[in-house]
Amino acid sequence: MRTVLVIDDNPSVAAALELLFRLREIRTLAARTPAEGVALLTTEPIDLVIADMNFSADTTSGEEGVSLFNQLRELRPDLPVILLTAWTHLPSAVQLVKAGAADYVGKPWDNDKLLATVENLLELAEATRIRDRLQRGRRRRRERLAAEYDLCGVVFESESMERVVELACRVARADVPVLITGPNGVGKERIAEIVHANSSVRRGPYVAVNCGAMPADLVEAELFGAQAGAYTGAHRARVGRFELANGGTLFLDEIGNLPVAGQVKLLRVLETGQFQQLGSSHTRNSKVRILSATNTDLPLAIRQGRFREDLYYRLNAVEIAVPPLAERGDDILALAQRFLGEDLELSEDAAASLLTHDWPGNVRELRNSIDRARLLVNGRVVTGSDLSLPPPAHRAAGMESDAVTREMIEASLSKARGNISRAAQDLGLSRQALYRRMERLGIKS
Repeated sequence: MRTVLVIDDNPSVAAALELLFRLREIRTLAARTPAEGVALLTTEPIDLVIADMNFSADTTSGEEGVSLFNQLRELRPDLPVILLTAWTHLPSAVQLVKAGAADYVGKPWDNDKLLATVENLLELAEATRIRDRLQRGRRRRRERLAAEYDLCGVVFESESMERVVELACRVARADVPVLITGPNGVGKERIAEIVHANSSVRRGPYVAVNCGAMPADLVEAELFGAQAGAYTGAHRARVGRFELANGGTLFLDEIGNLPVAGQVKLLRVLETGQFQQLGSSHTRNSKVRILSATNTDLPLAIRQGRFREDLYYRLNAVEIAVPPLAERGDDILALAQRFLGEDLELSEDAAASLLTHDWPGNVRELRNSIDRARLLVNGRVVTGSDLSLPPPAHRAAGMESDAVTREMIEASLSKARGNISRAAQDLGLSRQALYRRMERLGIKS
């Protein structure tokens, strides 16, 4: 059951709130001193605290409330706290809200407004618990993956990338060709490395070749090798990639750019395991694990006659699709921090810029932005201007937006009947951000 802890030296306050909350099936616990409240917090599953600002007779400074709030934050940093005060504009209460308290409510309170605030905060607390539980579950799964497999240092926090990495690990032990698809810059090469590192041929060579960078007239020599004099400029024998990768893995990157003539020759060696060097009639054998990657829509290329259908099915026993970075928002800050290293950190506005950028160049673009920031940063903290990203179309949730005007704030406050939490939610701001904006614009709460 949802549980609220009321810390107030006046027992009638706790009694009135207990009666009010019982109608909403909210359990109420009461403490008459800060010490009692802190003790209950360590033994009971508390979802929200409503705390008085003054406990001693004839005390109105709010210092006791500040001390209690700091104790609560130390014990449970994410626990929502509503402050109760008989002084509606008590400066210490306002400062605590700016420091992270959920809200402050004047005595006597409006039952409807207080209930709305409490229900909203309890819903947020439940959503936070669910998020934290999911994050803990993902962390445990990542730890199990890292314990069982070699993840080659890959960094990920998102569920979508977790599924990609898990699939790569599972198919690694099966001796079948794997096709890795996804836009440029998403990290397809790293997935190929994971497959090789966990395969039965992991102790063999890992040879990568960019099919898009091979001249059409040299594809055969690159893949299968050539005898000296086999073509103009071939002054000595050349070992091909299939021979170099024998007993290990051959990674064919950008396979969609391989010329059709090269596709025919590649298909033949995949079917037979045999090939001949250019300029030689001697048949050679090669046993390799084939991995390939492309950002090309291969089914479309097949329909257009640019890619052989039989080769596609030969390469695509298992497909691993790597999503673009824009669909892996949880990975952005983790990757950015990895690229920054331990000596630098991101400011709040830099984090907001990273989270709101579309990343058309994916992880490669992110790395380039961070490398540029490392050159421009003055000190240890990377700011938004150091990243040199275009202005975001919107701010990440919880960040302040310059588009929130005085009129919008006043309208939201009126609609929420003065409830800061509800007004902030309506505006898409945190309570702290709304208070900062109200203070800047001179709007009284």
